[in-house]
Amino acid sequence: MKSPMPIGPLMIDIDGVELSAVDRDILQHPLVGGVILFSRNYELIEQVSVLCDEIHRLRKEPLLIAVDHEGGRVQRFRDSFTRIPCMQTLGEVYADNKQRGVDYAQSVAWLLAMELRKVGVDFSFAPVLDLDYGCSEIIGDRAFSADKQVVAEVAEAFQQGLTEAGMASVGKHFPGHGAVAPDSHIAIPIDDRSLEEIMHNDVQPFKQLIKSGMKGVMPAHVIYQQVDQLPAGFSEFWLQRVLRKQLAFDGAIFSDDLSMHGASVVGDFEQRARQALNAGGDMALVCNNRTAAEKIIDSLNGLEINAKSVERLNRMRPTRAAITGNIEDSTRWQYCRRVIDELN
Repeated sequence: MKSPMPIGPLMIDIDGVELSAVDRDILQHPLVGGVILFSRNYELIEQVSVLCDEIHRLRKEPLLIAVDHEGGRVQRFRDSFTRIPCMQTLGEVYADNKQRGVDYAQSVAWLLAMELRKVGVDFSFAPVLDLDYGCSEIIGDRAFSADKQVVAEVAEAFQQGLTEAGMASVGKHFPGHGAVAPDSHIAIPIDDRSLEEIMHNDVQPFKQLIKSGMKGVMPAHVIYQQVDQLPAGFSEFWLQRVLRKQLAFDGAIFSDDLSMHGASVVGDFEQRARQALNAGGDMALVCNNRTAAEKIIDSLNGLEINAKSVERLNRMRPTRAAITGNIEDSTRWQYCRRVIDELN
């Protein structure tokens, strides 16, 4: 009996609200292991549920389905989904009342995860663990706080809420994106701080959540020039020496989108994908550029699938059975919804 095709090291996207014949073909390539969904892939709850089901059924070993669904400015599915507040709001609640802040973070994350799980999404790229230094164009109110301990405590509670709903967490953007002004989508941010300063401040929330069972990490497309000339997601120093060895992280490492300008210093798309994986990444994301995805697949064709990466990626799967019934009728959902209504 032929064994199922393992999860490949690439996560790609699709154009519309349903799978095309071309989508079905590329998603069955051995190098593909996941699909990231965007707002363009969402029309109705029923539609996205069918889409996720079809993606999962394409292969015997189902592809992972992810989405950027943090809350605030970054929430891909909105109509018929609860509007999740920005994470800064949760940090402010915690600063005022620690116990309430922890409870609210856990409640928000539980509801976020349950709504995504109900339609078939495996995980969201959340929480953001960056510190808010007040200068970043892209982070801002996506961060819980400027205080590393507040970020660590509130994010840990958020992670606990995801876990209770059976969803893995993905901390981003390691080792910290908040201290640079440029947006790595359109620029090449350079952080000139020392390794000691970054480790003492920005890395602390990652350290705490790793100890609490975080299953995924997404590195930043930021060059920390006193440490390495490569952005963190392509750096063996950051991924192997710091994340794997020093912090003892054994979860999945997901590159940020290789189509972002912050990745361009590494070379063409093939070079970006190879370097992200060679540096220690488990899955490379290629978004909003099908031509680039096809070029990477062609260039990496025949690449040996890393068994350890497959093991790590499989741990990103939900840990509870699929959601059935109307979760909106549950006492927990109603309480969490009241919390979010208060925050909004």
